[in-house]
Amino acid sequence: MIEIKNKRIIIDGDPQIIIAGEIHYFRLKRQEWQDRINKLKMAGCNAVASYVPWICHEPVEGEFDFTGRTRPELDLEGFISLCEKNELFVFLRPGPFIMAEMKNEGIPYWVYEKHPEIVPISWDGKKVPTRTIDYLAPAFLQEVRKWYAAVMPIIASHLYTKGGKVIGIQLDNEIGMLSWVSNCPDLTDNVIEDFIGWLHKQYSKEVLQKRYPFDLDNISTCQKAIRSPEEEYALQLFRDLGYYMRERFARYVAILRSYAEEFGIKDVPFFINIHGTAGGRGFTYPIGISQLFKAYTQGDGYVAGSDIYLGNLTMDNFQDLYLINAFMDAVNNEDQPLTSLEFECGDGNYGLTYSGRYDPSAVDFKMRMCIAQGNRMLNYYLFCGGFNYVIDPRAGDGNGRIAFTGERHGFAAPVSPEGELNYTFLRMAQSIKAVRAVSNKLAEMQEEHDRVSIAFIPDYYMTEHYYPNSNRMKELIRNLEQNRGGYAWEALVRAMLLANYRFGAVDIQHRELDPISIPVLVVPSARYMDGSIQKKLVEYLNNGGNILLYGEVPLYDMEGNRCTVLADALNIKPLDTHYSTESYFLSVYAENWAAPRPEVRVNFAQALEGQNSKAILRIRGTDEICGLDAKVGKGRAVVIATAYICDISLYKFILKELGVEPILYHDNPYHGIFMTSTVNQEGERFIHIMNLDGFEKEFHVYEGDIPLFEGIKINLQPREGMMLPLNVTFGDIKIVYSTAEIAGIRENEIEFRLTQPRDVICVATRREILPSNDYIVDKRKDRYIITSLKNAKVDNRVIVQFR
Repeated sequence: MIEIKNKRIIIDGDPQIIIAGEIHYFRLKRQEWQDRINKLKMAGCNAVASYVPWICHEPVEGEFDFTGRTRPELDLEGFISLCEKNELFVFLRPGPFIMAEMKNEGIPYWVYEKHPEIVPISWDGKKVPTRTIDYLAPAFLQEVRKWYAAVMPIIASHLYTKGGKVIGIQLDNEIGMLSWVSNCPDLTDNVIEDFIGWLHKQYSKEVLQKRYPFDLDNISTCQKAIRSPEEEYALQLFRDLGYYMRERFARYVAILRSYAEEFGIKDVPFFINIHGTAGGRGFTYPIGISQLFKAYTQGDGYVAGSDIYLGNLTMDNFQDLYLINAFMDAVNNEDQPLTSLEFECGDGNYGLTYSGRYDPSAVDFKMRMCIAQGNRMLNYYLFCGGFNYVIDPRAGDGNGRIAFTGERHGFAAPVSPEGELNYTFLRMAQSIKAVRAVSNKLAEMQEEHDRVSIAFIPDYYMTEHYYPNSNRMKELIRNLEQNRGGYAWEALVRAMLLANYRFGAVDIQHRELDPISIPVLVVPSARYMDGSIQKKLVEYLNNGGNILLYGEVPLYDMEGNRCTVLADALNIKPLDTHYSTESYFLSVYAENWAAPRPEVRVNFAQALEGQNSKAILRIRGTDEICGLDAKVGKGRAVVIATAYICDISLYKFILKELGVEPILYHDNPYHGIFMTSTVNQEGERFIHIMNLDGFEKEFHVYEGDIPLFEGIKINLQPREGMMLPLNVTFGDIKIVYSTAEIAGIRENEIEFRLTQPRDVICVATRREILPSNDYIVDKRKDRYIITSLKNAKVDNRVIVQFR
């Protein structure tokens, strides 16, 4: 039995960490399958994942090949059976869209040729530049149902609940992504007619007449007005179209699930993957959450998974991954765990140019952070490369192959198309094995948080589509992009993490705000904010909540109407927003409790007039206030209405003033250390630490005023991470603390990965510890202190044996 419960994946009653690797069986010779599976197991994975490409299995309408009749590598059941023989879980992604650099994103050519009406048109009636499809077009759904009717019974016979190993199915892939990246929403006749019907369900006739000054009963008029909107109703359309698309995607997912269940897929979770990372950053990732959260929270049995493409995890972008996980968790329901369905691995050499290659720490660091934040499943993508065969019948598109990457595919993967291991494999395998060694503990642990949360507003990221000729839409999006991510993530969030705050996120748009459970709330704020959210924040303040607001104080709601509910409650009047230019060097200075601080250059500053508040930041030259401290009801708000720098000490002081300090911290002055902790119901814990810099660091770790690890100074090597146990029990052996990382648990012995010049392992047990030339043992009351005689730089493995 497979259960999704309390943010865990439970198989036959045991919580699990699923570590999968993506192997595209259809891109490998059948005789190569076992070799790639061997390498997957060598890396420590316990599951195999793969797309199931419609374009390959039905290149000609009605002519399916799932047995290898036309090509041996298309024997889907044979591949699944081989994975089962190797005692591996199986996770399958049968589309209909699969992307994976496939032609038509994995849809057969004949589908487009047979049903040309399903190819969308968009703004101004222009054809879309991508190979997307109107998801709810009846003709497309009819063909999808036939595809599912063919493929799902094969998969169903291998479900875990039927004695097989298939533990999950992904429905479609990156839904809505193609129309977003091309700024081309699907506006076919079918979509517009459906959208008009949706509008009539949302609003009364009178309200609709005010929102849209055209005849909503005339379909041709609607088509023109929606595809080429006027400024008069541009923001109303922007908002309504975004809400409609969320529900449209949810309906599409529900239909796919109904087809899958109709053809035998039962009692396993259905996964929806979320797209959005770009250019090694996560600024746009929450757009994917905004698009799809309605789809995966609409009922039981769904799980959302991330697509993580961030390259190296460094001081530049580590906060991006932390926020990605926090924001996903903020919209998940109480049972849904975090997962990642495309977890980037390999060397990043996607263009075969050998530029921008990743450090071996890249996948290690990303895994460590995700596991620390509660991810229960990671799918390493792409685990091994392969080859794109020439499809028959040929499409006449240049190379005639199934994908557009040429003959070889996945040349950046840890395992090359030819089966060779690249330089990233060993570090990846090391981190996988470290997690697998203690996965029974990690599978039940949650990240510990300080009493501060960051606000997530899904509508701030509902910006995937805008009419190119609408200045109102562009201005709204420009302001949201400025305030929701770039400035806040680069300064405020990075400062919080470097100051050692461990925090979650809360969806303040859809969840209630309780000052008892969330005493301090950090709000990245734009000039636009829905009136209902502003009212919620005011109520939160009045009831004793405390807010750090970073960005602009809202002046308008999300449709551009004047709305100053929050500003009025703060007793402030927002004035002009100033911007730095090539000839105007906008600078701000601190005063009152924020002083003394050097004057700093900023990109923008919103001038404020405040009553009954204390100024903390002012604009040089005009002396206008752009930062203040205000009391509201029983609560308090600190407003930073400027793109202030990453001043760690300032934000730490502000949060302390608002009532929260980091409990877990270190004393290294150079920052560049990410640290958090996880705990289970038994009180067993791990301290997760990463050195994001390229130089060695030494520090003590404290919890409150108490030094951990009995005050031992931790030595952390450049670009290295560690997961150190506290009071973790294995049978009758308790590891009270250890500066070494657990690498393996076996009968009568525990293997450790050493991290220090002299590691110390404190064990409580009644058993005898066998002597070794690798360590010395000192008995202290009811504990044993084991000190390694190895230097981790020379030999980083030690096995402690018990009798």
